[in-house]
Amino acid sequence: MIGLADWLCKRAARGPERPALSFDDVTWCYAELQDRVERLSAVLAGGGVTPGDRVGYLGFNHPLFLVALFATARLGAIFVPLNFRLAAPEIEFIVGDASIHTLLAGAEHIDTIAALRPALQCRRYLAVDAPADGWEAARDLMATAAAQPAAAVAADAVAAIIYTSGTTGTPKGAMLTHANFWANNLNANLVFDLVASDVALNSAPLFHVGGLCVVSLPTLLAGGHLVLQESFEPRQFMQAIERHRVTVSFAVPSMLLFASQHAAFDSADLSSLRLIAVGGGPVPEPLLRLYNGRGIPVHQGYGMTETTVIVTFLSPERAIEKLGSCGNAAILTEFMLKDIQGQPILQPHEKGEVCVRGSNVMKGYWQRPEATAAVFDEEGWFHTGDIGHMDADGYLYLCDRLKDMIISGGENVYPAEVESALCDHPALAEIAIVGALDARWGERVVAAVVPNPGMAITLDELQAYGSERLARYKLPRELRLMESLPRNPAGKVLKNKLRQAEPAPGNH
Repeated sequence: MIGLADWLCKRAARGPERPALSFDDVTWCYAELQDRVERLSAVLAGGGVTPGDRVGYLGFNHPLFLVALFATARLGAIFVPLNFRLAAPEIEFIVGDASIHTLLAGAEHIDTIAALRPALQCRRYLAVDAPADGWEAARDLMATAAAQPAAAVAADAVAAIIYTSGTTGTPKGAMLTHANFWANNLNANLVFDLVASDVALNSAPLFHVGGLCVVSLPTLLAGGHLVLQESFEPRQFMQAIERHRVTVSFAVPSMLLFASQHAAFDSADLSSLRLIAVGGGPVPEPLLRLYNGRGIPVHQGYGMTETTVIVTFLSPERAIEKLGSCGNAAILTEFMLKDIQGQPILQPHEKGEVCVRGSNVMKGYWQRPEATAAVFDEEGWFHTGDIGHMDADGYLYLCDRLKDMIISGGENVYPAEVESALCDHPALAEIAIVGALDARWGERVVAAVVPNPGMAITLDELQAYGSERLARYKLPRELRLMESLPRNPAGKVLKNKLRQAEPAPGNH
């Protein structure tokens, strides 16, 4: 009974009166959540959704996102969350690529879909809230729907197709099975020690595996109380912690930074937090020490869509000692490093591609057999495209993406290494390192920086600062001053956009 709908049903039966989900000023108990799941599954079935059909969702964080996920699973159908920050042509591509049968959309995205409808082939359109022209209101239909028996679902059946961010090339849909979600839930619960008394806060986008799979679903499996926010806003984030006495939360490093920079941070009562799980990149040491100083352990990790998010964890106790590491393998997952010939790397500190194996690893890419074959080897290892090395204790340190590596004058430059060496310059709020074509060196190192308010930085100053920590060929040869770094909804810097930016005249 590891299907998404199965375990939620059993959890609701064990504690029907327990608080399950809060949004705005409304809280549903587990019985109410389960009732809505059964009603929406009847609505979907009444519109012709059958096992294997795809049900899409486009909208901000909302309780109906989770209801739709479980209701779709209850029918043996496949849930497809859509990134609401994508441009219309990108949404059109994903809806067509997944052949979505029924599409649910929030009020803010009705107009986007309306403009695309002549090109879409969806059979049914459901509005999350109030009805709109040409849309049925899911809320109204659920009010009169009668529950139907759940479909039998195999553990290896696809539960969701979650599309990669598409920061380069065409997005690919990672097929995540019911067993993948189950393994990821167990990985999270075993590491975070989640229990029914936990209150989890999530304000990261649910369409991304970070927002959905790090604490949201694992908390519901544990019978805890999930507090959901439409989006991240620092003051509201801290107010929710105070109001609900939140014990666990998920964030990306930029969220921690923005919260710490808010005027209310010093006075906010965050004492109920026993951990914040952080993904999407390493947390800088000053930020770690700041949160630790408030008695808030920061639990870092590494994962991706294709692994249902979780691969490694770094416990708060080792965060300073293993600064920059993303930890060691989760309980149900294993990783190893392989060289360019596909041979295992056994020596500490030798760089190689991170390869992952475990029951949380995706089934493959939707309708992309060649792309699937390209990332799985004969032993079943998934090749992540990330470069890393391990220390003598087996802790993983990520160096960079294979595609982000810069080759300057025949030397390999790993941007993350340069960023780590320069990020604590007192004039810098943020820094990202990318490569740019160079007639002399093939590629040159480019630093895109966001200065701290009221401060300035020059290329000469940055080079002088880095010269004591980096080989000369690793130093930036160009400086680009920016108001902000482009990021995707997961908080990751979009380095392809930085690479496409125009060079800064006379600054290299």
